[in-house]
Amino acid sequence: MAKHYDLIVIGGGPGGYTAALRAAGLGLRTAIVEKEKLGGTCVNKGCIPAKALLHASSIFETLQNSDEFGVSTDFISFDFKKMQHYKKRSVKAYRNEIKELIETAGIQVIYGTATIRRGHTVEVNSPEGKDYYEADNIIIATGAKPVVPNIPGADLPGVLTSDRLLTSEVWNYDRLTIIGGGVIGVEFATIFNALCSNVTILERGRHLLDPMDGEVSQALEGELRRKGISVFCNTVIKEIREDANQGLVCVFTMNGEEQTLRSGQIVIAAGRTPYMEELIGPDVDFEMENGHLKVDSDFCTSEPGIYAIGDVADRKKLAHVAAAQGTYVVEKIAGVKHTIRLCVVPKGMFVELPVIPGCIYTEPEVASVGLTKEAASACNMKVGCGRYLMSGNGKSIITREQSGFIHLVFEEYSGTLVGAQIMCPRATDMISEMATAIANGLTAEQLMLAMRAHPTYSEGITEAIQNYLETKGEIKE
Repeated sequence: MAKHYDLIVIGGGPGGYTAALRAAGLGLRTAIVEKEKLGGTCVNKGCIPAKALLHASSIFETLQNSDEFGVSTDFISFDFKKMQHYKKRSVKAYRNEIKELIETAGIQVIYGTATIRRGHTVEVNSPEGKDYYEADNIIIATGAKPVVPNIPGADLPGVLTSDRLLTSEVWNYDRLTIIGGGVIGVEFATIFNALCSNVTILERGRHLLDPMDGEVSQALEGELRRKGISVFCNTVIKEIREDANQGLVCVFTMNGEEQTLRSGQIVIAAGRTPYMEELIGPDVDFEMENGHLKVDSDFCTSEPGIYAIGDVADRKKLAHVAAAQGTYVVEKIAGVKHTIRLCVVPKGMFVELPVIPGCIYTEPEVASVGLTKEAASACNMKVGCGRYLMSGNGKSIITREQSGFIHLVFEEYSGTLVGAQIMCPRATDMISEMATAIANGLTAEQLMLAMRAHPTYSEGITEAIQNYLETKGEIKE
């Protein structure tokens, strides 16, 4: 007889373990089915290892320029193998914290490959054999895997996906080509540029980070070029081939003209696609939409009582989105008041405002939330903007990190904040204040009531609000 649970979560990543912890806290008998390691792609292969290498490479880059701050060193070098070991220790520490939380909550962890069968049954295959489990509700949180486009030569030695790049301990990245100018691509470019690699980004779209705000994309592209990273947009990759004298050669067209690029290693960072291998059994049928599991506004699939969250169902492939969706679904199942909102409609408005921060851990960092000016205009919303260049910020002057800006978007009539785009150090931390403001429908006047410490990067928020109010004529010169 199959063991029965109130909830089975398939996938132990941020969406899965957050949902399971919330469910256990609400008294639901809960199990997680995980194919590999708790933490999922984010902890083991994505966010955490990548950010660890970003931190390590940033330290090396800072030391190279330390003389400006009166700090002199005779010799600076890096050991890539040791960096990778530091990364592994960080990943293990994070994973152990998750494991401890799950054990304390009394959640059953079942290791193996899950297949959903009819009657809310989950078949789990492991080296020990096959077992069956039943649940009143099932949450699918299996995440995504790297996309490998159909490019001739993509299977050659030296052509890597982002997952494989993060596991290599041997340094052979003196000349690196990155196919894809999205978040993953620009973060890897930042890492290896800081480690003195000759880095080139080839992006299919008209600019990096498409479809992010054009002003942010343009500014970041300028910063990457200033650091020595070559960026080519509007490219189409034709093939990758080996050359006896030149190593790997990437052949691409840009604006219709064919070009070649010599590389030691090529990284394919062309996005991620839902991971659903062996997930759906022959006796169940899920409705799909553009390669994702189709869900309704409550994240329920076409099978009642079976939900899908995170990368497997959403195009916004962000760990915190998956976690928020997991919490939302569990609270719906338990019939309790929701503690989280994925979007809001401020009083007096007709447009839903997303309160999901988007963060890019380049140098400087980039973060955004809510609507851009262009998106607001597309919704027929009249807006005003406040802007501040970080070149005049005291903390930026001290740290010599003066490139960047803060751009705030306010609804014209009420002065309510509807969007923010920040490019500066600590932007990924600062964006939380803006998300909180949007979620609570705060106005420019209300935001001005908050005192921001000096000297901090956050003072730039005050300056941007003041710029908006001055433009509106509410602050007299």
